[in-house]
Amino acid sequence: MSELPVVVIGAGPQGLAAAAHLVERDVDVVVVERGEGPAAAVSEWGHVRLFSAWPELTDAAARRVLEPTGWTAQISGYPTGAEWVSGYLAPLAGALGERVRYGATVTGISRQGRDKVVDGGRKGQPFVVHMVDQDGVESRLIARAVIDASGTWGSPNPAGADGFPALGESGASTSISYRIPDDVSALAGSHVVVVGAGHSATHAVLRLSELARRSPGTRVTWMLRRGSAANVFGGGTGDELPERAALGSRARKVIDAGLVDLVTGFRVAEFRRDGGALTVVADDGREVSGVAHVFALTGFRPDTEMLRELRIDLDPALDAVAGIASEIDPNIHSCGSVGATGARELAQPEQGFFIVGVKSYGRAPTFLAMTGHEQVRSVVAHLAGDQEAAARNELVLPGTGVCGGSGGFDDSAGSCCAAPAALQIGLRPVTVG
Repeated sequence: MSELPVVVIGAGPQGLAAAAHLVERDVDVVVVERGEGPAAAVSEWGHVRLFSAWPELTDAAARRVLEPTGWTAQISGYPTGAEWVSGYLAPLAGALGERVRYGATVTGISRQGRDKVVDGGRKGQPFVVHMVDQDGVESRLIARAVIDASGTWGSPNPAGADGFPALGESGASTSISYRIPDDVSALAGSHVVVVGAGHSATHAVLRLSELARRSPGTRVTWMLRRGSAANVFGGGTGDELPERAALGSRARKVIDAGLVDLVTGFRVAEFRRDGGALTVVADDGREVSGVAHVFALTGFRPDTEMLRELRIDLDPALDAVAGIASEIDPNIHSCGSVGATGARELAQPEQGFFIVGVKSYGRAPTFLAMTGHEQVRSVVAHLAGDQEAAARNELVLPGTGVCGGSGGFDDSAGSCCAAPAALQIGLRPVTVG
């Protein structure tokens, strides 16, 4: 199978970086992207500024592929998603040329002539990547190995706190969004709810708080499932990613200023239509009424439907690659050292198949781009037969790790990014019901 290409699914940050590493090692590669251009998912949140700086957002092999084209790396600053695409990802895709194929959706991956059940001769068979284009025309790619870097952007979590859409959520879909808003001016003077505790929710709250500042009568309610807001505000000056810390600090200020109402322990169970508005009901019976729009920003989950004929090992709680799950589990810690980032930890029972990037983290909220770059470096080294390079860990994270999400669910556990003293905040009490 050495004459066959490695197929990479997804022309996003990790997929393109994987392709760059494969090109450097003279391994034939085909990148399959469902969008019409590179980093289509990133482009959809192009208005959002990243909290990782430029040097943390570019891969070493990708830089080496780009430099002969006259491209120059940015050495400082924090790009928006759109700037990340235009300043790095699109030029990288351009340098990779015809290796990147657009408008092709992968519908399944299998072993040639073997369904999931068959053992006999399985490892000796190449992979078959099943695809369909935008006109519905089906095609196949035969591959020696497959790297799934398709991400999770297409599978947002619902607002419902038990993992399924809340009662009435589907029926209220015209009033519920699952993406960070850009232009919110149409919501001026109305009551807007944000559900979620991660960085996406924080971005949305800050954008809406500016609307509330400009337009009196605009009400913003921020609903947290957890009993404490401690982790939402991060580690302040103790966080070694300053822009990540700034998000939490700004969120705390708009709450203390009265621009945003914060409600904790609110686990959405139902949406009720009340005339033209929504009433959001928690599982404990509390209600928030008169809501014009809801931004449900509760994270993402991987879509594994296309992997149904492969033998894969995912953590039963996180849907993450089993080999890295213990280090990123938000039930255990809100930051991870993430030492397990290489080919050995990402290996699947299906030899030659790897899940990388944010999809490898499943539902865990702690992924950083630099982690994905280390993943693909190691995986490609393994596929190229350089096991010494594959075994090395070249990841250098900020000392405060990959903070995001966790601690206890019902208690007031704090963030690992700073000492508890940095998290003592004053919240304006809110009464609902």
